[in-house]
Amino acid sequence: MNYFTISANAKASFIEKRSEFIGHIAPVKTNDEAVAFINSIKSEHRKAKHNVYAYILRGDNISRYSDDGEPQGTAGVPVLDVLKKRGLTDVCVVVTRYFGGILLGGGGLVRAYSHAASLACDAAHIMDMRLCHKLRIKADYGMYGKISYLLPNYETITVSSDFGSDVVLEILVLSEKLDSLKKELTEATNGTVETEDCGELFEDFSSVIKFS
Repeated sequence: MNYFTISANAKASFIEKRSEFIGHIAPVKTNDEAVAFINSIKSEHRKAKHNVYAYILRGDNISRYSDDGEPQGTAGVPVLDVLKKRGLTDVCVVVTRYFGGILLGGGGLVRAYSHAASLACDAAHIMDMRLCHKLRIKADYGMYGKISYLLPNYETITVSSDFGSDVVLEILVLSEKLDSLKKELTEATNGTVETEDCGELFEDFSSVIKFS
């Protein structure tokens, strides 16, 4: 159930036969957010010949695109295809073109808009959003070494740590690994550890799990 999205806006550009193509990408979760981003880019680049866009929304299962005056199928669809091939969702890409006076032809436009969209994706931080649980772990100091030794085996993310009268850790663990981790923690600490499941959520695991 994992999905890929981005953490923040990014952009990149290149020149092709005197036309400048600027790829802009932003995280969006609703149709209104996507439209607002598109309009902001259009407002920023009023003098541009074209502001082509595509976006995909996970929650509403929406994917939309616009050629914005370019020949049909040469702009919006290639941008959308880049997002689909990269498995990105909850994102919007707008590719701005400042026309340089030289026609690129259908194939040239497809390549240019695809390249601009790819550059924008490359410039963004991709997040690997995984279904996980926030787990609260409480143990005495004598067990901390065993616990800290186990956690990396489960690709966990430490949210917080409190070293008071006891050690209290809040971690994120993938949902499919939760039961195994709790069992091994219990065995390693002879049942002295206390664990509390604080609920299921999606979080970014790109720092601990390599993209396949």
